[in-house]
Amino acid sequence: MTALDAATGAPGVSRARPDASRRVRAVVVPVALVAVLAVAVWCSVAIGSVFVPLGAVVDAVLGARSSEAHLIVQDLRFPRTVSGLVAGVCLAVSGVLLQGSTRNPLASPTLLGITAGSGFAVVVFIALLDMPSTWAVWVAFAGGGAAAGLALALAGTGRDGLSPLRLTLSGALVSLLLSAWTQAILALNEANADEVRHWLAGSLAGRDSAALPPLLPLLAVGLLAAALLARPLDALSLGDEAAIGLGQRPGRVRVLAGITAVALAAIAVAVAGPIAFLGLIAPHLARFLVGGRHIHVLVTSALLGPVILLVADIVGRVVAPPSEVQAGVLTAMLGAPFLIRIAARARGMS
Repeated sequence: MTALDAATGAPGVSRARPDASRRVRAVVVPVALVAVLAVAVWCSVAIGSVFVPLGAVVDAVLGARSSEAHLIVQDLRFPRTVSGLVAGVCLAVSGVLLQGSTRNPLASPTLLGITAGSGFAVVVFIALLDMPSTWAVWVAFAGGGAAAGLALALAGTGRDGLSPLRLTLSGALVSLLLSAWTQAILALNEANADEVRHWLAGSLAGRDSAALPPLLPLLAVGLLAAALLARPLDALSLGDEAAIGLGQRPGRVRVLAGITAVALAAIAVAVAGPIAFLGLIAPHLARFLVGGRHIHVLVTSALLGPVILLVADIVGRVVAPPSEVQAGVLTAMLGAPFLIRIAARARGMS
């Protein structure tokens, strides 16, 4: 048994029972989450100001366009459900890559400034330059990458190199700075302020299904890259010296993981706006459920992310009728105490 297998829970003589339990959970949990996700998808399509029964949902997909159910399902709820699936997967997987590559339990697209950078870039692109939204994902990618680079540059200025605490503080500083600039732009550009504020809150409502197909190839490449990075990240979790001994190049792994994480976060921002803390919550729940091997965490997080986001969107529709609460607001309310708990636990272990 190799050092990598020992650290990540591969089978061994002395640890046969714990490892067998992990393997069982690594299969059972994702299968159960697939069923939960299917229920969440149906609820997302069916629940709202008008309830659509399951049979009517099927008829709306297969039936004539003139039916009221068809208009509700196809034109309103189906696009927001698909947007929730895409954004949830992207943010959850991005969080796994960031936490694994930085070895920082607090790392996420929100806390490292990636979400704020992507949002700021899109606001500048749309509100100030009045450019078409079809290029939003590429602008979001550039903005998120620049924000992450700035956070890394600020965090890496200490004598002891890259500190997880300093990285988190740098990301928070970058996020606050970019958020302030974003609000300043909105204050100076009142014509598009309402529309952009709705988008910045992180909402699945009013999404255009035509904007999703061009993003699917980039999503597929990002998920494939994340899967290929799973074993290198397992090696990286042992420390740089051990990773080098196992044939990995820590610097290259971090760069590839960072690029992939930024790309996935950019897709999520382009699809649903900045959704706070989802990239922090899903990976930690996944590790609790299936253990620490990154391939298992990636699969479980990719299922947990859309479940959490779709449930938040459903709750937002029904909690304050006839108005809606944006899904990003609810994930932020859930993520804030989650962040405090993780930070307190990390401090207690340090």
